[in-house]
Amino acid sequence: MRIAFIGGGNMANALIGGLVKRGTAPRDILAIDVNESTRDGLVKQYGVDTASAPNDRLRDYDTIVLAVKPQVLKDVAQALQPHLNGQLVISIAAGIRASDLARWLGGHNQIVRCMPNTPALIGMGITGLAALSGVDSDQRKRAETVLGAAGQIVWVEKESQLDAVTAISGSGPAYVFYFIEALEQAAHELGFSSEQARQLAIATFTGASQLAAQSSEPASVLRERVTSKGGTTFAALSSFERDAIKAAIVRGVHAANTRAKELGDELGDA
Repeated sequence: MRIAFIGGGNMANALIGGLVKRGTAPRDILAIDVNESTRDGLVKQYGVDTASAPNDRLRDYDTIVLAVKPQVLKDVAQALQPHLNGQLVISIAAGIRASDLARWLGGHNQIVRCMPNTPALIGMGITGLAALSGVDSDQRKRAETVLGAAGQIVWVEKESQLDAVTAISGSGPAYVFYFIEALEQAAHELGFSSEQARQLAIATFTGASQLAAQSSEPASVLRERVTSKGGTTFAALSSFERDAIKAAIVRGVHAANTRAKELGDELGDA
């Protein structure tokens, strides 16, 4: 597999690093970015080939990853269109629907649209993927290889489900950070230093997440095992329930899902 990245920012860097770590030869990776310092950094870090703009060399690559900001994707697609000859196009641009990208690419339908999240930057992400009808089984495997280099993957049957993926795992790290902030604030109020508050909050999240990941039991059962009636955990959870925190989180995710749909309409209206 030969892979060309258009855009060399953080997410592209994470994917390139993961691919190289898993055995993809740097000579089989091309990174295209208008920023010279970005290109130089990728050459220095991974030894990949680089270019400043799409050109006919792309015809030698069977997979093209679009890792640019959504606002510039239409222009990038138009610059890419003359260099397409059946390659798989993977888009990690948030909000841009595959049907709109296909239109900008002149009807090219070998497209996989993805929604990664920021833990991909440390190889612990999770990415939702949706494929257009023109994508064959070999190309699906290629998409799995590329996005799997930065963490776990989940295929969805309908592209519209990527709005929900965005609301859950795409935006989800911010929800976790929000809760960590709250724990740190409470720790401060209870007399701990900033360093101690951070250590207590982050280690709690890391440990609980790993416990949930390694257990076959649902989170509700794990929660119940920590909760003794009349105990400290029970007191905290009862307070959460009185404030309807779980319902508020669910409403927030639905709000994010609605906004993801709106953004798809706005960004694709061109």
